Amino acid sequence: MAAAAPTFPTEDIRNVAVVGHGGSGKTTLVDAMCYLSGSVTRKGDVNKGTALTDFTPEETEQRISLNLAVAHAVWSGTKTNLIDTPGFLDFFGEAVAGIRAADAALCVIDAVSGVQVGTERAWEAAAARGLPRMIFVSVMDRDNASFRRVYKEIRETIAPNAIPVIVPIGSGRDFRGFVDLISMKAYASKGGDKGECTLSDIPDDLAAGAAEFGEQLVETAAAADDELLEAYLEGEQLSREQIINSLARTVRDGEVVPVLCGSGASCIGVPRLLDRIVELLPSPNQVQPQATEDGGNQIAATAGTTATALVFKTTSEPHVGDLSLFRVFGGGVTNGQTLLNPSRGGTERIAHIAIPQGARRVDVEKLMPGDIGMVAKLRITATGDTLCDPEAPATLAGIDWPAADLSLAVQAKSRGDEDRISAGLAKVHAEDPTFTSGYDAERGQTIIRGLGEIHLGIALARLTRKYGVEVETEAPRVAYRETITRTAQGHGRFKKQSGGRGQFGDCHIRLSPLARGEGYEFVNSIKGGVIPGKFVPAVSKGIEEAARKGILAGYPLVDFKAECYDGTHHSVDSSDIAFQVAGSLAFQKTVPEAGPVILEPILEVEIETPEENMGEVMGDLNSRRGRVLGMDSKGKRQVIRAHVPQAEMHKYSAVLRSITGGRAFHTRKFHAYEPAPAPVAEKVVAQARDES
Repeated sequence: MAAAAPTFPTEDIRNVAVVGHGGSGKTTLVDAMCYLSGSVTRKGDVNKGTALTDFTPEETEQRISLNLAVAHAVWSGTKTNLIDTPGFLDFFGEAVAGIRAADAALCVIDAVSGVQVGTERAWEAAAARGLPRMIFVSVMDRDNASFRRVYKEIRETIAPNAIPVIVPIGSGRDFRGFVDLISMKAYASKGGDKGECTLSDIPDDLAAGAAEFGEQLVETAAAADDELLEAYLEGEQLSREQIINSLARTVRDGEVVPVLCGSGASCIGVPRLLDRIVELLPSPNQVQPQATEDGGNQIAATAGTTATALVFKTTSEPHVGDLSLFRVFGGGVTNGQTLLNPSRGGTERIAHIAIPQGARRVDVEKLMPGDIGMVAKLRITATGDTLCDPEAPATLAGIDWPAADLSLAVQAKSRGDEDRISAGLAKVHAEDPTFTSGYDAERGQTIIRGLGEIHLGIALARLTRKYGVEVETEAPRVAYRETITRTAQGHGRFKKQSGGRGQFGDCHIRLSPLARGEGYEFVNSIKGGVIPGKFVPAVSKGIEEAARKGILAGYPLVDFKAECYDGTHHSVDSSDIAFQVAGSLAFQKTVPEAGPVILEPILEVEIETPEENMGEVMGDLNSRRGRVLGMDSKGKRQVIRAHVPQAEMHKYSAVLRSITGGRAFHTRKFHAYEPAPAPVAEKVVAQARDES
């Protein structure tokens, strides 16, 4: 580790989540900001696998961000913690975690592709947390880049209150500088890799548009302050400081979204972006205090409060162990301090605090309120947990992880690895809570769940690389059920004589269907003591055990009533076990006469899709035996609600993204069991016979 880094006071800290669609230039931009600030001495390159915040083996191989990472840039005496988040939806949980730790969001939008689905999802997540937002239109030096087109799209789709504070001079290969609308001065690139620009004249073809945008910006600043508005209406010229201070208030309140532009690769516009982050985005002590889960306390980023921090990311490194990224929300955190984890009921000793700079870590003695740090080898603490002063217990709201929408079954590729699978999967989950796993006893499979095929593929690659466990995958088995459709009655007798005391049980039962979801009901209708009362529960137990194995395909038989109404017993040979077997035999003889059917699980699915993809989405749902329940408008998007059999939903997220160009997403939850159509039921029964 490098020498200890300086400590920054809360008012000189900014915590910014860098969000947007995958491939929009976020990582390159973070690299450029850190390089220009002098926080790093070398500018990385995503395509060469040397980017500052893409440093895991999977990221350098895939050339995309798969995990959130933190770096910092010190600019104008202010330390900006930049939380670089993945933009692909398979890793959206990382973006959610980064947003939870931030006080503001910088949304990066590709000047060629414009607003994409990853942009919209990240924007909505930041808005849900009430974060002030700023937009940077990136890759202005790429062919077909258009600031004006993208700005129009921004206003129409995500931010009607967006307003430019910088506009470009040229685009694509002709991109050569920008106009600062606050100072109304033009800057032309001097070349080189540090984005250095020199004062220039505003090009004639930009003069009118820049003047219009500049006037709009000044009016926006004036309208936010009564005194400024009065001065403006009286014809006074507002100073740069007055404009900046007024804009900072409106940005903090979410009333205005500043839009800047430039190129992370050439660094043009990046110094001005750093200026605006420092000037317009809030410090931790300017945002609303954090409420505790019980609502009893408000945790403010001030030195006078007790230590309260939230762990928002856990990683694991060979020879180091677990590393926990945490955000200090209240008080300060010092080396050697003991903090309470109220959720786990234990304490942690905080040692070797560091601040992250991509893969590197720099030691610090103390983190001030609002800062972000990293600590190694916490014993009991997981992502989403709170650490606080033992004398002032407090639990912050955790992280609202997106629900998994894809599942696979896994099994060890090599014998002997079975015991290592669960331990390895648990460690992968600790690093990525959107990846979950568990053994399903009914299906006899270990099921993993995640946000998409790429997500699960990366998680399994991590399982092999870090923990030496290789697995094979297959589709999860569907948990079918069986039930009956009409009333039937039958008789079961168990008699066994093997010398000495024998076994005898005899019962008559009547089976009747119940409504879906009502489970199992047993009725004792025995009269006259033909079966002693002490043996009747054994009949019910035998029926229940037989029902768990089903009749048609080995799936549990549910939603039925069993009535025991007659039988006989033997004063010496009758026993619990004998009547239990008799009940099972009676069940097996009666069910075939009661119209047994296969039930399949039905999911309630909600799909959000652009209007232009409605036809393809609806057609695909029909092909999956889906029943559409209704549709609602959500801006320019449509929300479709449908019931779809679970058997038809395997890998649906990948198909949905394919047919909508990645612009649609869905959620699902269990709805009910329903009788399967005859062809489906026949296939299920035939498959069960083949496997038996």
